[in-house]
Amino acid sequence: MNVELKSAEWKDQIFDVFQDHDIKQVFHVPDAGHSRLIELCQKSNSIRTLALTTEEEGIPLAAGAWLGGQRSVLLMQSSGVGNTINLMGMPKTLRFPFLTLITMRGDYGEFNSWQYPMGQATPKVLEAMGVLVYSVDKPEEVKATVDAAARSAFNGGQSVAVLLRQKLLGIKNFGKK
Repeated sequence: MNVELKSAEWKDQIFDVFQDHDIKQVFHVPDAGHSRLIELCQKSNSIRTLALTTEEEGIPLAAGAWLGGQRSVLLMQSSGVGNTINLMGMPKTLRFPFLTLITMRGDYGEFNSWQYPMGQATPKVLEAMGVLVYSVDKPEEVKATVDAAARSAFNGGQSVAVLLRQKLLGIKNFGKK
């Protein structure tokens, strides 16, 4: 099985978990790591997607979705976590479940030194804000990890982040060999 097929499979599995957990709204900033998942959500008749201008917009939107009786998820890249710090305490303070899936940069095999500081800080920053952090490196762990995160968020009332690591996503090289 080639790498692209494996990648498509686990991204399809995330979409299946969204369906299983009745997620109705998906907020995102455009990101290559989430592109297939975003496309699947956009094509769905049961999920509304909303492209954001900045990541922190997704947190109050998640609160509004919950108040309106719907489950949501925020998709972002680790570099966007820094934009959300101020609002990351909102789910805990207002006591609503929050789920985010984060594609990691500044991780395994990163070529861009600018990505390292936030990539290394992401788990610590999230934990400091009271967010449960789950991490996944292998395609065979994706579905179970995202499912566990959704259960912790929506059944347990927690803020939960799933870090999709670069070992899973593949090393970016932008044409360099």
